[in-house]
Amino acid sequence: MSPAAEVFIQATDTDPDTRAQAVIERSHGQLLEQIEAVAAAGGQPATRFAEHLYRCLAATDLTLYAAASGAAETRLVVRALRAGVRTIGEQIDALNAATDEPGRREAAHALKGGLTLLLGAERDVLLPALRALPGVDLSALAEDFTTVLNGGRLEDSTVVDVREIPHGRRHPRIFTRFARLAEGESFVLVNNHDPKPLRREFEATHPGRFTWEYVESGPEQWQVRISRVTGSA
Repeated sequence: MSPAAEVFIQATDTDPDTRAQAVIERSHGQLLEQIEAVAAAGGQPATRFAEHLYRCLAATDLTLYAAASGAAETRLVVRALRAGVRTIGEQIDALNAATDEPGRREAAHALKGGLTLLLGAERDVLLPALRALPGVDLSALAEDFTTVLNGGRLEDSTVVDVREIPHGRRHPRIFTRFARLAEGESFVLVNNHDPKPLRREFEATHPGRFTWEYVESGPEQWQVRISRVTGSA
């Protein structure tokens, strides 16, 4: 890409972060628009909507929440948002369980209220915080979000080599990769110094939920196998 192609005006439509945020907000807006129609239709449309909503929540967790979960500035926000997602899950179950139109409308109204609060917090709190975090690429997160939302699978490497990544961008990349691990899975971190500060951050943000095993300990290169402990997801 030529240097001229990378020029943009921040906070306008030419800003990649602004375009990325618009992609996510457009998906959120479509969810809210669909709830009322689903409440009236019931049956299979409600089931399909619930499946789509669950996929949207999963896509958000694997991308936006994952990127924010390891940063001190945003980890409490993510914890609160994930609690909101659990509430949304209960409201989806109530909608699916409704057997008549009045019941569906009542359940849909509750779901729309909960979803409005959750998506509003993502729009007004999480997305601006992500844009401000060093090393977070919101455009890449939006692309990953769209991939998962469309039923695709994210291809995550088993080796995360951060030696060529600027220091301020390393930790968000590592924590995002960890957040995508299933129970018992691991990746190998490759670094050009002993990542002791990173380990302290893991102990603060994921206590008891990871293991840290040195595979190589310098002097030119360090490799650490980081695993998600079974039962910690």
